[in-house]
Amino acid sequence: MVAPLRRVAMRRPGRATCEADPAVWHYAGPLDAGRMERQYDRFAACVADSGALIEWIPERDDGLADSIFVFDPSFVTPRGAILLRPGKALRRPEVALHEALHQRLGVPVVGSIEPPGLAEGGDLVWLDEETLVVGRTFRTNQAGIDQLQNLLSPLGVHVHGFDLPVWRGSTACLHLLSVVSPLDRDLALVYTRLLPVALMELIRTRGIRCLEAGDDEFEASGGMNLNVLATAPRRCIAVGGFPNTVQLMRDAGCEVTCFDADALCIPCEGGPTCMTLPIWRG
Repeated sequence: MVAPLRRVAMRRPGRATCEADPAVWHYAGPLDAGRMERQYDRFAACVADSGALIEWIPERDDGLADSIFVFDPSFVTPRGAILLRPGKALRRPEVALHEALHQRLGVPVVGSIEPPGLAEGGDLVWLDEETLVVGRTFRTNQAGIDQLQNLLSPLGVHVHGFDLPVWRGSTACLHLLSVVSPLDRDLALVYTRLLPVALMELIRTRGIRCLEAGDDEFEASGGMNLNVLATAPRRCIAVGGFPNTVQLMRDAGCEVTCFDADALCIPCEGGPTCMTLPIWRG
């Protein structure tokens, strides 16, 4: 999750996102469509400036407001993509968009999560090439974790599940990547108050140094200060407006690019990682 980002899928906010009913989609409204689109364009420019080739998922009037958060409906492994099954029922039609994307790009689909399994990309974090840690949340259940293990064990990958707390309830989005963001093979940004103890112990046994973000900016951002996209080891894109978190990363030797996201990421509960689906790193 920290190797140089070479190729990435994205989807611009269309009518469904800009005109979404906040009560239905659990957004903080009302949304400012113009500012949202400008902030997204700035973010896309940051991704392109990192050297990554952007593969765009075509826009169409399909009513899928959350489809700009492309990290969640599928998951790319060294052998191909796994089609996931989002715990947020409104998002399940997005999986077909990803199946078409992978077919168009020539990425083989090696499996899919089937009912009663649930899994979203935001709960999946690679610690290394052979270790995938998975958050057991309102969006990802044990059946989904078991299916991931069955799909990944032939690749020599060990899957470890960790319970996350209820926090703000089932309608809010607390993914594992809401509390830990890899910055390098030996460095991660974390929010320790919500980090499972067993996961913290595993991270430390792997020699990964944890940068501990403070309470004030985590609360003010709804966790978006932790949602950091690594475009290369110790190079990342972060939501602007949270200087203490950014300085924490810079003091650890990270090059951090920030973009304004108060109309895009904060109200819609999705940050830089959520808005990108890495297709190729290396």
